[in-house]
Amino acid sequence: MNNKDVLSRIEKLETRVFGLEQILGARASKGAASSSSAKKLSLSEFLNAKAPTDDVKKVLTVGYFLEKHLGITSFNANDLEHALERAKAKKPKNINDKVNMNIKNGHMDEASEKKDNHKAWYLTNLGEAYIDNNFAKKHNAKEN
Repeated sequence: MNNKDVLSRIEKLETRVFGLEQILGARASKGAASSSSAKKLSLSEFLNAKAPTDDVKKVLTVGYFLEKHLGITSFNANDLEHALERAKAKKPKNINDKVNMNIKNGHMDEASEKKDNHKAWYLTNLGEAYIDNNFAKKHNAKEN
């Protein structure tokens, strides 16, 4: 088996693991929702509702969805990419670059531990507020 075959198998396994994580997260949230019959929000629906206008905002929106709707505490580039694939959404050419722009904006930060031997990130409070306010910057009362 050559390196290309190994990498292909690893990618397939990562896709399967991501899918299983989503199923387990759905079951956990389904149990937490008790007997509620409300349907779970999909990433596609969430992206349509938030309507990010560029790839930096799209990556932030997907990270938010992974954290808030799937219960994933930190995510890596593979998680973001697989989520976009499952949502049948167009993937940015360089996800790491978009994450770095979000870090520069204060919307994401690097997690202290790697995930699946890859650098991982999480949303900051500022990043969460930015999504919650539909990409509007919240001004401090102290700022004038």
